Amino acid sequence: MAVDVTNFVTASDASNQAFKTATLLKTLNVNALITGEIGVGKSSLAEYILPDAPTLDASLHDEIITVLGNTDKIVIYNLEHSPNLLKVLESVSANSVRLIATAKTSFVHERLDEIFSIKFDIPSLAQRPEDVKALIQKFAQEASELFACKKEFNFEGFTPDITLNAKSLKRQVMMNYLLDDITDKELMHIMENYLLAKLGSNSDYRNFLYLYEAPLINAGLQKYKSQLQLADRLGLNRNTLRKKIAENDKYLYKD
Repeated sequence: MAVDVTNFVTASDASNQAFKTATLLKTLNVNALITGEIGVGKSSLAEYILPDAPTLDASLHDEIITVLGNTDKIVIYNLEHSPNLLKVLESVSANSVRLIATAKTSFVHERLDEIFSIKFDIPSLAQRPEDVKALIQKFAQEASELFACKKEFNFEGFTPDITLNAKSLKRQVMMNYLLDDITDKELMHIMENYLLAKLGSNSDYRNFLYLYEAPLINAGLQKYKSQLQLADRLGLNRNTLRKKIAENDKYLYKD
């Protein structure tokens, strides 16, 4: 059973353990550092632990120093982005501020063990396949409500994009719903706006032809399963199709 807590899904053992740790931290007056890749849910858990605390990115150094002098708790994101982390940590200690921070898994600093009583890492979605499916269902529900679309999400042939974990996955699911019933006019308008910002050289026609040819070839090969049938359907000879496939090779799906 997946549990959604401030957007943090706990369908896997790893995410469930991370949530249990966060729940424990709600009852303890200690500092904690949550590490992990982008999009794994660090911010969601940090806000769950301290829901009423001011939240700031570590890059906003001056603002953080000011807030630390006027609060008893704070959430700081991306601790590795701090331009003067030593000063921040010293201010946390001097003002007895409770700190929940997030950072990359690989982040290290000589004062971390002194400041943070608890440190825990959230694994990537690649290590949490149960969470991937739960997140797809969650994002599909959000997309269905946003776009007033009642279709069920079709998992067949869907390859989740988890390069940025939940961030890339949500974008992918949203795009899937957005484009499901898009009209020719809407699609052309999207292309027009895209090209408007890109045009400018003396060979734009050739440079952007792949935007039409690559999707056409990809769709055709998926539908007709062979170059021979696709060439026939497109009204091209096989040599011409092979040339087009070679020209668009880096944009084509690989078996």
